[in-house]
Amino acid sequence: MFKKLNNIGDCGIVCDFGDEVNRAVNANVIKLFYHIKDEISKGNLHGVLNYTPSYNKLIINFDLSKINSSKIIDFLKSVDFSKISFSKKNKKLIIPICYDFEMDLENMCKTLKMSKEEIISIHLNTDFFVYMVGFIPGHPFMGDLDPKLFLNRLKTPRVKIPPGSIGVVEKFCNIYPYESPGGWNIIGRTPTQLFDKQNETNPCLLSPGDTVKFKSISKEEFEKLANE
Repeated sequence: MFKKLNNIGDCGIVCDFGDEVNRAVNANVIKLFYHIKDEISKGNLHGVLNYTPSYNKLIINFDLSKINSSKIIDFLKSVDFSKISFSKKNKKLIIPICYDFEMDLENMCKTLKMSKEEIISIHLNTDFFVYMVGFIPGHPFMGDLDPKLFLNRLKTPRVKIPPGSIGVVEKFCNIYPYESPGGWNIIGRTPTQLFDKQNETNPCLLSPGDTVKFKSISKEEFEKLANE
């Protein structure tokens, strides 16, 4: 299942599932993520400080005074992925989007040679899969966008992207939880809060393995939801 298991210094291991970015590969990354979480909660795995999933890799950081890399690698080699299920943990969410807050739709129409209505329709009819959450707290990276909407990053990234902005690049779609720089093509904005720092148990709205579908709303609906 693993392509490689490599050490990162004394206190880290990379679980490498290969270079492909697709749901089948990412499913195994997520399975391992939840399996490690369960084993830690059961008291079967001590000394793990953090375990971070990406598209096709998972990094484990650990306390060298409590466990070493050989013990973790033995644990990883014993994992039977066919017996791990994370389907019950997955959420299906509908997230509102207001396309009136777009920043790049005009340029997208010219590049893709499509109308705004066509682009919006394809975006709304896509079931997005959350591959990973990162970059900034609560920031989801989702696929798989219809190839008709594949675009490169902006040649010049913006210094400030408003919070809630929804962008697309290549096969991916993301949502900016906070104001930040970015080079994605902004197609709209959501009033939905993606990260709640007051929620100590589960601050992120989205987790790897979740699915998202967008629902179009008006500016008036956006303002009402944003103020609730």
